[in-house]
Amino acid sequence: MKKIRIGGGAGYSGDRVEPSIELIEKGNLDYIAYECLAERTIAIAQQIKMSDPSKGYDGLLEYRMERALSAAYKNKVKIITNMGAANPLGALEVVKKIAETQNLKGLKIAAVIGDDVLSHLDEYQEITVWETGEPLKSLEGTVVSANAYLGISGILKALEQGADVVITGRVSDPALYLAPLVHEFGWKMDDFEKMGKGTLVGHLLECGGQVTGGYYADPGKKDVFEPWNIGFPIAEVDEYGDATISKVEGTGGMVTEDTCKEQMIYEIHDPEHYFTPDCVADFSGVTIKAIGKDLVSIKGGSGKPKTDTYKVSIGYKDCFIGEGEMSYGGPNCVARAQLALEIVQKRLEMTAVEYDEIRFDIIGVNALFAGPVAADMADPNEVRIRVTARTKTKDQAVKVANEVETLYTNGPAGGGGATKKVSEVVSVASILVPKKEIKVDVVLKEVM
Repeated sequence: MKKIRIGGGAGYSGDRVEPSIELIEKGNLDYIAYECLAERTIAIAQQIKMSDPSKGYDGLLEYRMERALSAAYKNKVKIITNMGAANPLGALEVVKKIAETQNLKGLKIAAVIGDDVLSHLDEYQEITVWETGEPLKSLEGTVVSANAYLGISGILKALEQGADVVITGRVSDPALYLAPLVHEFGWKMDDFEKMGKGTLVGHLLECGGQVTGGYYADPGKKDVFEPWNIGFPIAEVDEYGDATISKVEGTGGMVTEDTCKEQMIYEIHDPEHYFTPDCVADFSGVTIKAIGKDLVSIKGGSGKPKTDTYKVSIGYKDCFIGEGEMSYGGPNCVARAQLALEIVQKRLEMTAVEYDEIRFDIIGVNALFAGPVAADMADPNEVRIRVTARTKTKDQAVKVANEVETLYTNGPAGGGGATKKVSEVVSVASILVPKKEIKVDVVLKEVM
């Protein structure tokens, strides 16, 4: 029975690089996927592209590819990645140049394009935005990006043309892993049981080290072997869509029934109806069973017909965040921190600073779970206050951050380590657009 091996090379844009190189060199892989694109990162990448049309791809593209390309070329491992972000064509040129420098003759590199629908937004102004319930035309703020979550079609086209490296913009995370399965096994796009199984494989791998123990670790309760040396995951998949999850022998982390179960339900609102561009996956019938050390069998899973729409994420300039922090230590530090926050609150009122939302936190006491400080709470050795406000303008955000810094000489005793910053926030809105209106294409180049 034919099987292929796929490695999960990254779980987000800034993920570690060394475990993926170890996968390429020691994992006996056929493919490796680098999943590096989040909701807001493509909007930020679009802003960068606006200021420099040659940019807009993932900021670590060169760093990763300078290390991965030659290893993949040597070990005959194909690379699939969404590091193209807002500029897959620019990313193609960068990767081609790296390959030429490394003398990787014959390497074929493809870019998948078509996800960027910014120029067509005028056609979608009456479509309802999920987050607001209002038509898109009512959305406040300057729109900087609009990208559809494509499925596997463009990646398949690239693989059919012999691509060794496939670079996409926005595609669904599991698509990076589902596409090589469909390509290698010849699955039909309307065989939704297999599409659902392949989507499950992709979902298990897409977050990198999470399924091999990284996000599982909880000292004394769920201990993980050498968490500083987490090995990234490998899925060995057969032509029926059944898989085993493992990692490179000798690496840290662990692959167990529990690590796989936790990853399977991660970010899944309804396990029976997981909407993706290629199917509606159903994880309700999945069986997960350990069959050896760091070796887990994944069977079952299914799917239903895909919808006729793509989700489109729209990035828009929404607001500014003004943030200031200050530390207090020693006896009575919580009380001094509370006084410091009260001073900032009164000062913002006195100076009529305008904000839409504000938080006054004592880190280590109530920063994660907002609320009053418990009266019976033991006084810690140190705390840090944080004041964060969302404002419509940058100058108001600056005023919030400045008021925290002025505690140096005007606030309670013993304050130190002040920091302040102001950030422009790019928020995300979501709509659904008809798939038939979006054209997906591929550009392929070969290193000569």
